[in-house]
Amino acid sequence: MASFGKRSRRRLATCHPDLQRLFRAVVPIYDCTILDGYRGKTRQNKLFALGKSKVKYPKGRHNKKPSEGIDVAPWPIPDWEDRKFFYFFGGVVKGIAKCLEIKIRWGGDWDGDNDLNDQTFNDLIHFELVED
Repeated sequence: MASFGKRSRRRLATCHPDLQRLFRAVVPIYDCTILDGYRGKTRQNKLFALGKSKVKYPKGRHNKKPSEGIDVAPWPIPDWEDRKFFYFFGGVVKGIAKCLEIKIRWGGDWDGDNDLNDQTFNDLIHFELVED
């Protein structure tokens, strides 16, 4: 059974308890690595400048303490261009979140309509809590 390594555990610890609970439930079912939890100003603005984020600090979901956004990839990390691999992983995460009654939004389907072709910005590794 898969489990998180030291680096992933450290990153996960910066996240909201609901995201921690979700990904602790995901990892034994689908091995994954935590790429990012909380982001400070320098990192957030660098990712914005690179076009990997749509918002500057402090407007990102990663910029709250605890972080309400998390970047997670299947492990081992596949070919980054293989979208189908990330779509499948995103579906697994969404299904587990639903079972745990944790409301999330995934960066592969921002509007949550299950149409994966209507996105203007794909962030297939990003998951965030949805505010009630």
